[in-house]
Amino acid sequence: MKISILDDYHDTLSSLPCFAKLKGHEVSIWTDHVQETEALAKRLENTEVLVLIRERTQILNPLLQQLPKLKMISQRSVYPHIDVEACTRNGVLLCSGQHEGTPSYAAAELTWGLVLAAARHIPQQMASLKNGTWQTGVGQSLRGKTLGIYGYGRIARVIVDYGKAFGMNILVWASEASRAHARDDGLKVATSKQSFFADCDILSLHMRLKDATRGIVGACDLAVMKPSAILINTSRAGLIEKDALLNALKAGRPGMAAIDVFDEEPVTVADDPLVSLDNLIATPHIGYVTHEEYEIQFSDIFDQIVAYAAGSPINIINPQVLKKS
Repeated sequence: MKISILDDYHDTLSSLPCFAKLKGHEVSIWTDHVQETEALAKRLENTEVLVLIRERTQILNPLLQQLPKLKMISQRSVYPHIDVEACTRNGVLLCSGQHEGTPSYAAAELTWGLVLAAARHIPQQMASLKNGTWQTGVGQSLRGKTLGIYGYGRIARVIVDYGKAFGMNILVWASEASRAHARDDGLKVATSKQSFFADCDILSLHMRLKDATRGIVGACDLAVMKPSAILINTSRAGLIEKDALLNALKAGRPGMAAIDVFDEEPVTVADDPLVSLDNLIATPHIGYVTHEEYEIQFSDIFDQIVAYAAGSPINIINPQVLKKS
């Protein structure tokens, strides 16, 4: 089969052990990002199987209509960037495993890296030193502070362990069912959403983005945070009401944020109003970008292709396609 892999920015996938699973297939790897429909359609005109790296490229109906040879899309995790109904209409099978097993330790580690970087002003101190200035401010310690966990899934549980290791007090807010799980695990649950935002020194978001969670953090929530508090978001930008974080940081509540996700990605404009704020630390969506995590994720993605080629597709999102064939 003719397989195309989009957005492999650093040409990493061909060096992974799991890439051998695609032996015998004709694989094209693209290291640049293209979203414009006509250019992308030209690039993929002979593609039978499309491999996506998370949500880097949107796959919508105008593109799918121009790809009559495309039969399958293989990826991992959620798929807000894909028009599933359009895939079904155009006879394109979507396969996406939801990684229900182990958490993304890479994402958890990046989250904790941002916690430390924000608390100790590491990027600002580095920039000051490189500019010929010695210390440029005073950070804060984590021990004894309150670590707020909003959402209580697999990655959140890892962050809880990190927080405990640093001597922090854990406070949880989440859906009613998740709050019950947190209580069962012996964790303290906030009495209300407002008190949760008001009491946390470090507050980290750990939810999937879906209709029920889009904009779940609003301006009113951020407004009650301490001026000394730090908000961490390595999940999805859409969890926060649009422009709410920008305005909140300008107002000084919370006093700082550290994020790995944006409303529009990639961010390529140096003067982006959010990125340009002095009290924001930002990384370019690298939570899952490690060799080890890539091996885990793409082993699953390539297994989906192998299964499809063998006539037994797995992790099917739109089984209606199979009924039509």
